[in-house]
Amino acid sequence: MTMRLRQLEIALQRLGGFESPRPALEQYPTPAPLAARLLFMAYGRGDLEGRTVLDLGTGTGILACGAALLGAARVTGVEIDPIPLDVARENAARLGVEIEWIEADVGDLPGLFPDRTFDTVVMNPPFGAQVPHADRPFVDAALAYGRVVYGIFNAGTLPFLDAYIGDRGECTDRIAATLSLPRTMRHHTRERVEIAVECVRISRRVA
Repeated sequence: MTMRLRQLEIALQRLGGFESPRPALEQYPTPAPLAARLLFMAYGRGDLEGRTVLDLGTGTGILACGAALLGAARVTGVEIDPIPLDVARENAARLGVEIEWIEADVGDLPGLFPDRTFDTVVMNPPFGAQVPHADRPFVDAALAYGRVVYGIFNAGTLPFLDAYIGDRGECTDRIAATLSLPRTMRHHTRERVEIAVECVRISRRVA
């Protein structure tokens, strides 16, 4: 039976989040409704079910777990911080899904995957609020290893993405959404902020 959007949201809401988020890594939680929306965008285009999926900067694994629930053939999550990666393992066990977890920086992927590519990449990369251009290594890695890419970006980022991607790929679809962030770090001054974002599909051009 195909899982519905609301069913996926409910399942993902059960998952554990960041225990001690690190501002430098922009470890903000991906809310379950936003994660489900991105994943159903990919599911509807035939880019999840039966596909190999790579989740870059998986954090606590919400996108990886959701992809597995929607029938991905194999899911790999890459995360540089071992603490949320332990939470991701617990989340996968809670949902009864099998995921390959790898502790690594996205810049180290050529050494990890010298002869490996994926059908689909999903990611919620850093927006560059703490470290300028922190999203670029994620975009580079996604285009290097994925046939198609689904990512969450700040609203209004599409012109930058088009220019940065250049002849490597094409932004084919986007959905406007909202990233609702609770107060999780010391520098936050409000209990919750609403950030306009876009779920973007990028199709890699094959040389």
